Amino acid sequence: YSDMMAGLLLLFVLVMCISFMEAQKNYREKLSEQAAHQQTQTQLQKELSERESEINAQQAALDEQEGLLADQQQKIEQIIGVKADLIADLKSQFDEHNLNVVIDEASGAIALDSNVLFAYNESELTEEGIAMLGEILPVYCKVLMDPQYEDYLAELSIDGYTDTSGDYVYNLELSQARALAVASYLFQDADSFLTADELTSLKEKLTSNGHSMSNPVYSDGEVNMDASRRVEVRFRLKDEEMINELKDVLAKTATAQSE
Repeated sequence: YSDMMAGLLLLFVLVMCISFMEAQKNYREKLSEQAAHQQTQTQLQKELSERESEINAQQAALDEQEGLLADQQQKIEQIIGVKADLIADLKSQFDEHNLNVVIDEASGAIALDSNVLFAYNESELTEEGIAMLGEILPVYCKVLMDPQYEDYLAELSIDGYTDTSGDYVYNLELSQARALAVASYLFQDADSFLTADELTSLKEKLTSNGHSMSNPVYSDGEVNMDASRRVEVRFRLKDEEMINELKDVLAKTATAQSE
């Protein structure tokens, strides 16, 4: 009987040892799982924090670009407003001086009839042409050189055009000579209606160009030879530079969004 009891006790101890070892194993596995889970949570939290930082940085960059975009858009709208005001002032001044001058509503350019300015195939101003320029150019330039517009003015150009007959190179030389003749006349008389500072600014901004037979004028689908022979006086504000800046901002914004 005592041997049997000793055997049962030994069996009980053995079962207890096995159970204890199994419990220790499970405990260690639990600890290991918890450590792995904690490590995973920590890694996820780190990744989330890094991602949040990246998103915040991208949002800050986007906010900055949107601010620049709004600023550029405001400047463009200001330029457009200045151009509209300038064209309106030109029309008003021509009306005030009783000058029948047609101004392009979009560009502010005026076209001077070469048939009045020059004899056929000639580049020397006629007396009638000189009289016409003496009435029109002072009004046009005086408005452009006004302080409220002068800072926005990028270029004042005098462009010569011929009709589509004849040789291209000959017409190019003729159109260039005619544009230069008008520019030369302008400077001969400019000091009588412009101040010294305005005249200096005009010299910095004025260009004269010949375009040969390009950009002819059409009437009823046919080239109007008389109307095509012309000298155009036009201005360009600093809108092109502004638009290029705006394009750069848009490109940067698109790049930031794609990242």
